[in-house]
Amino acid sequence: MTEHPILVLGGTGKTGRRVAAHLRERGAAVRAVSRSTEQRFDWHDDATWDAALRGVRAVYLVEPGTADAPETVRAFARRAAARGAERLVLLSFRSVDAPAYGHYQAIERAVRDAGTGWTMLRPDWFAQNFTEDFFRRGVLAGELRLPTGDGAVPFIDAEDIAAVAAAVLTEDGHDGRHYDLTGPRALTVAEALAEIARAGGPAARYAHVDAAAFTAELGRQGWPAEAAAVVTTMLDDIRQGHNAPLSDGVRQVLGREPVDFTRYAEAAAAAGAWREPSPGRG
Repeated sequence: MTEHPILVLGGTGKTGRRVAAHLRERGAAVRAVSRSTEQRFDWHDDATWDAALRGVRAVYLVEPGTADAPETVRAFARRAAARGAERLVLLSFRSVDAPAYGHYQAIERAVRDAGTGWTMLRPDWFAQNFTEDFFRRGVLAGELRLPTGDGAVPFIDAEDIAAVAAAVLTEDGHDGRHYDLTGPRALTVAEALAEIARAGGPAARYAHVDAAAFTAELGRQGWPAEAAAVVTTMLDDIRQGHNAPLSDGVRQVLGREPVDFTRYAEAAAAAGAWREPSPGRG
């Protein structure tokens, strides 16, 4: 067991709980925290930060998803450095350098400027969007409406993201690196739905909807206007073909190929992923 714990923010969420599990498999001491854990962590209550950071040598960061995230992450990253953390690993996303995503570029800068070692993980769309996030509703309803057209995505299994994060948090040689993380092949949303049906999951069809109509649909579902606009932009990137190229980040870090979408769909169907309540975000 390592002497100093590794702090996992969003420790009950989609990536955080998986990162914590992979770290424990590596024999690392883990402190996985969120607003709902016994040791509470709240991005917007800095009184919770110091206890979470006590004795920590490395931190896995999932940004708070709010308009003030760059400033909040900057303050936390500096606090982490002052408390002795040596390495920060940020869950970012693959298209972050595009002009439309200045907010997220500022979050990355906040981590880079903290005075610690840092690594950026930049995954493409998660395969788990079909089981644990907002694609799931459409899959279960039999029709998934998105503005992605015939654009393809190399969907990545969140388990691969977590395995990469655990390696980067515990091994040397990753400071100052950006890792683009994708699956091994690109699929359109329609092709992904067909894979899910063949694997024993729900049979659902893809329906294209234009970007403006999709943003309006998200608004009717209760999404804040800014969040709806960002998600629509990211999905429209798929339509334009920006996501289709593959990257070798998983192989660079883990020395193996990423999990294929077919394998993910088969495992998800076997586990009853579309029969059970969806897990939390993060």
